[in-house]
Amino acid sequence: MLDRASESRKDRAWVQQQWERQHCRVFVLRHDKSLMRWRDRDADQPEVVHVAQTEVLELAPEIDQLVFLGLDDSGPMFALDVSHHHDDRLAAFVSDSEFIDLRDVGWLLDKQQAAQLAYARGLLFWNRSHRYCGICGSPTRSENGGHMRRCSNSDCGRMHFPRTDPAVIMLVEDHSNPSAPRCLLARNSRFPSRMMSTLAGFVDPLESLEETVAREVYEECGIRVGNIEYQASQPWPFPSSIMLGFRAQAETLDIKVDGVEIEEAYWFGVEQLRDFGEWGDGGQNFSLPRRDSIARYLVESWIAENS
Repeated sequence: MLDRASESRKDRAWVQQQWERQHCRVFVLRHDKSLMRWRDRDADQPEVVHVAQTEVLELAPEIDQLVFLGLDDSGPMFALDVSHHHDDRLAAFVSDSEFIDLRDVGWLLDKQQAAQLAYARGLLFWNRSHRYCGICGSPTRSENGGHMRRCSNSDCGRMHFPRTDPAVIMLVEDHSNPSAPRCLLARNSRFPSRMMSTLAGFVDPLESLEETVAREVYEECGIRVGNIEYQASQPWPFPSSIMLGFRAQAETLDIKVDGVEIEEAYWFGVEQLRDFGEWGDGGQNFSLPRRDSIARYLVESWIAENS
């Protein structure tokens, strides 16, 4: 379990001490991709590369250039963005490794490691995107181990904190025939061919989560829903969202896809879902979402309850 040390990281001297500890480890990211190596490429077995503090001193001599992630049983953990470094300076790190998009391999990683990489990716993206004050335009400086940026203009001094954009993701179910329950799955135009998933969308300003669920389902598939209940959540740092999972009961059943975001949508029973393939398997059947996604959790929990 990662201790984010929310209070301690406000002390710059304390963060510096963690950086200088013997067992300090660093995640290295470039253009939002994480440094990893393949234990067995044929078997799809990637592993996270932890770089020792001493190896990155040349790239990041100042603590302000890193973000502090927290402490685990092995010691302090930081993350470093090397997007601005030339390939020649990074050669020592990538000799047997490469920068890989977490979205492509997250489901193959240990859940804890995947969560740590997601955390690093989101925090580094925010720091890279907020180098200037949105109030006066002056440069900002990193504080609190990279969890806050302060305007360098003494007349402004505005504090900026990482933002999280809420999005809802929902499994719509039909129990009009209690002996044959169904759920609604759809294919977004951005999805791989044949992959079906739950509906999702961003929360509008001053809109409740329940209102968002109802609006998005109707906009994308023409279905009216009610009895909306929260299920679970998942951080989604692509770039800075959190997915809030719901179930909703269908009040109408005729599907009318919007034809823009959603290309096709259908009602599926439990037995039909059991015949689905896996994400990325290249089969001819419909496939389920990735195993590391909250969409997959919503579908599998629904199958379990209705089996």
